[in-house]
Amino acid sequence: MQKPARFVDAHVHLWDLDRLSYPWLTAPYDDTGVTGNVESIAQTYLLDDYLVDASAWTVTGIVHVDAGAAPAHALDETVWLQSMADDRGMPNAIVGFAALNDKSVEAVLERQASHANVRGIRHIANWHADPNKSYTPVDLTGDSQWQAGFALLGKYGLRFDCQIYPGQMGAIAALAAKHPDVPVILNHAGMLIDAGPDALEEWRSGMRALAALPHVTTKLSGYGIVDHRWTTESIRPRVLEAIEIFGADRCLFASDFPTEKLFGSYNRWLDAFVNITADFSADERDALFAGNALHVYGIAA
Repeated sequence: MQKPARFVDAHVHLWDLDRLSYPWLTAPYDDTGVTGNVESIAQTYLLDDYLVDASAWTVTGIVHVDAGAAPAHALDETVWLQSMADDRGMPNAIVGFAALNDKSVEAVLERQASHANVRGIRHIANWHADPNKSYTPVDLTGDSQWQAGFALLGKYGLRFDCQIYPGQMGAIAALAAKHPDVPVILNHAGMLIDAGPDALEEWRSGMRALAALPHVTTKLSGYGIVDHRWTTESIRPRVLEAIEIFGADRCLFASDFPTEKLFGSYNRWLDAFVNITADFSADERDALFAGNALHVYGIAA
């Protein structure tokens, strides 16, 4: 398998547990959540740690996505990351946190957008009828205050990193259609968490609804979260179908490290993506592994 000449990792997390508070990386740990027990990654993970994990690949850029710091520390995280970028050139793009359902969110958006490398906002909205799969107590996508917060993103030139489940895709498609000035990047290929033909069809329908909007793209990542025992062959159909639905020019490969370290090494994940796209053209592969991320997040090549 020929490795890509360059890789712009579209979804990376860094954290310094001595600097900021991360509730999800704090004891006590349990196995009930979607990711299972996270104790093995509940340790400081800095840029140099990431670069060691990625050392076999030509990583030319990374997009840092909010790492689940306590909401009160969201701006502190951005300040820390921007200082790192100023000193070392990475992260090349930053997706910060803002609670879109907060009536005072505009002030946060303005402060986030004031940092040179900030490109967007993520407010995780995964809601599921099974509380063990739900990240939020209510479905934020149907909340009018959350929708109003989303509507403000365009004012500040911010993208939205959208982490939801398939059952929420219709609501997000309708909201995104009203705001073509807000680029939407679907996280983790829509997180097909449920099994069975009905769940698969719900995912397909939702992906098509989102793909019908030209300002929506999707990351191909997070497959271990929804399939802890994944193999290259088990994820191949979903990766290829996502690319078929969105097109090779609107999909972005990403490691989701170190979260996905719970389910496989960096080399194993990237090898799988290379294997799955072995029959693609050189231009398509470069777009998937680098070019699309540069374009979507406004990163200089």
